[in-house]
Amino acid sequence: MLWRVRAGLPDRPGALAQLAAACGAAGVNIQTVQVFPGAGKVTDEFVLQVPEEWDADRLHELISSAGGEPVSAEVVTGAALEDQPTRYVSAVRAIIARPSTFPETAAHLFDADVAPSGEHEDVLEMTVGGSATIQIRRDTPFTPTERSRAAALAELVGQVLALQAPPAPAQPGAGDPDYVTAGTVVSALSGGHVAGRAEVTALADLAEPWPVDLWVDPSWQRRGVGTRLLADIARVARAEGAEEIVLTAPSDTQAVLPMVLAAGMRGRIRMAGESLTVRIALNDLRRPRQV
Repeated sequence: MLWRVRAGLPDRPGALAQLAAACGAAGVNIQTVQVFPGAGKVTDEFVLQVPEEWDADRLHELISSAGGEPVSAEVVTGAALEDQPTRYVSAVRAIIARPSTFPETAAHLFDADVAPSGEHEDVLEMTVGGSATIQIRRDTPFTPTERSRAAALAELVGQVLALQAPPAPAQPGAGDPDYVTAGTVVSALSGGHVAGRAEVTALADLAEPWPVDLWVDPSWQRRGVGTRLLADIARVARAEGAEEIVLTAPSDTQAVLPMVLAAGMRGRIRMAGESLTVRIALNDLRRPRQV
């Protein structure tokens, strides 16, 4: 069986060797090691091959007997043996190809979850492009090294997405649409046709996020229409007294993250089941950039 085990070890020469010797004497084979330095103590993560009859308690006993402090132990598959730099590169490629998968891809990368499941979870927050915030969480505390890796991952993804403003598809005879606001609805109109539409639902409780329904005609997508509609409807909601708006889309929607980044807004993106939810604060609205 393979187990992923985290243990706190004293930051002194020979501490890791002592643990390795104890594992060897117990017939436990160390398959991989990751080291997360800290102040006065090091957190080491091992993938261990152990006898079938072993359980978490026995692994904790082994770690303790070698001078370590057990942190966590869980059964894993052979996927845990993947090379870590390769995992990070693959994760970046997956997110760039499908930005909406950022939450679940990051969660998988850090062996975490996207949805809350307990009271004592540690939360790791990543900000993409200075605007979109994504949270993942798990019971095992994230190390400072992992938080640095996550920040670097989010920064890289944000930079690449900012450079990937797609070319506008051909629209013979169609210029930029006109944007018309009527009450709590903003419409993008071109030649008498509706190219897109956004509507916010006002709530009695101004502290609650107001739902936004946003739609763009497929022939007008990737032309910045959604970005402009989002920015305009956000200003409408703000003028009506809302503090936040919330968009909900299918989890496989690709345009949400680039749209929030282009609109220059601060959004918290979460994925739960088949839905992708974005909550956008309205207290710091900025002018959207054109994409």
